[in-house]
Order: sequence, then structure tokens, then C-alpha cells
Amino acid sequence: MNNSKWLPVELYNNRKLIWTLSKNDFKTKFSGSYLGKLWAFVQPVVTVLVYWFVFQVGLRANNMCDYPYVLWLMSGLVPWFYFSDALNGGTNALIEYNYLVKKVVFNISILPVVKVLSNIFVNLFFIGLVFVLCWIYGYTPDLYSLQLVYYMLCSFLLVLGLSYFTSAVVCFFRDLGQIVSIALQIGMWITPILWDASQKFEGWLLIIFKLNPVYYIVDGFRDCLLQKTWFFEKGAWTIYFWVFTILANVIGVRVFKKLRVHFADVL
Repeated sequence: MNNSKWLPVELYNNRKLIWTLSKNDFKTKFSGSYLGKLWAFVQPVVTVLVYWFVFQVGLRANNMCDYPYVLWLMSGLVPWFYFSDALNGGTNALIEYNYLVKKVVFNISILPVVKVLSNIFVNLFFIGLVFVLCWIYGYTPDLYSLQLVYYMLCSFLLVLGLSYFTSAVVCFFRDLGQIVSIALQIGMWITPILWDASQKFEGWLLIIFKLNPVYYIVDGFRDCLLQKTWFFEKGAWTIYFWVFTILANVIGVRVFKKLRVHFADVL
């Protein structure tokens, strides 16, 4: 195999360009507005406040698994915000950067990575915010918190594999973008983010919920911040997640490479 055609080598060789484009993508997303980049942080903060007010104040939700509900909510929303925004962005990467796709000399394989990476900046901000909230409630950072780096890597690789597939297919089937958006709306409730599946279900029903790979990541964030559990203590689910993620990347990249010769013609 020619190493220059192997995707990890392509990405490594273009790492500086990927980083530059990712920063520019984040900066230009809200260009022209008065608040500029602040909108990237305002919208998720408002969303968190709305959910907190509805469930904690309006519906008077009790503590979740003996943890303050706001901490349970935030620790689940942070990875979900990243996954949702990154998958939406990755799905539309080729359509948004169609002028680059039509350039013969440009390596379009880096575009899904650019969109997925550009969402990390907001994700890091919210991770810092969660740390502050946890500290206020008495859950100080410790060694378990270091696992957040692992779970961020899990999120990045999972959404990247899915994005390679969806970004390629959406060029030929534009309705896929709407399907992904609807699936993400449903996914927020079945992951679950706002409630705990282990308190409602057991046996096979709980296993079905855990088959969603994002469940592993969301639960992992809560393990780091609240439940103080190491990822290797969930051996079977860790293996399942990585098998799923590797398959998603292999299939996504193969579909992307197979269809890439037609992208310029359909965009």
C-alpha cells in the first residue's frame, strides 16, 4: 500500500493546515455579528440554563443518583453538545467547503477533520465550566478527572468516523442532513442525557440503551466527575465501544474514498 494514500498519513502530513483551518472555521462561524465568537458559548449556556430551570425549578427534579441534578445534567450535556455539533458540522463539511472540493490540488480528506476539530474549542470551555460547578458543590478534581482526555479522544474518533460517512453520502442524498439533525434530537433523549436509564430499566432493556456508543462517553464523563470510576472497570463496554468506533472509521473512510472522485461533479 502506498503510505501517501493512507488516511492517517495524509492527516499527519497536513496537520498544520488542519489546525489553521480549524481555528479559522471557529472564528468565521459567527463573523459579522456584534458578539462574534461569544455566540458559540452563549447558545449552549442558555440551553443548559433552560433545561436546569425546567427540570430543577419547574418540575422540581430530585437529585440524580444522589448527585446534584445540575451537575448530572451538565456532565451529560457537555459531551453531547460536542458530539451533536461536530456531527452536524462534519456532515456538511464538503457542502460548506465546496469551493475547496472543486480545487484539484486540495486534499479534501482533511475537511471532515477540520469541522470536527473546530468544535473542540467550545467543548474545552464547557469542561472548564463543569469543573468550576463541581468544585462549588464539593466535587474537587482528582486523578479520575484525567480520564476526560480519554473520553474526549473517544468522542473525537467516534464522530470523525461517522462524519466521513455522512459527509460523503450527503453530497448525493441531501436529505441525509435533515435525517442526521432529527436523529440527534431523538438521540438526546434516548442516550440518555436528562435522566438515568439505570434507574428506569434493567436487564436487556438497559443493554439496548448502552448499545448506543454515545452512552459510553456520557456515562464516562459522569464517571470522571461524579461517580469516580475508571474506564477499564467497564471492560466489556470499553471493548464494544472501540470495536464500534474502529468499524465506523473503517467504513466511513472507505465510503469517503470510494465516492470522492464524484464530489466535484455533484457539488
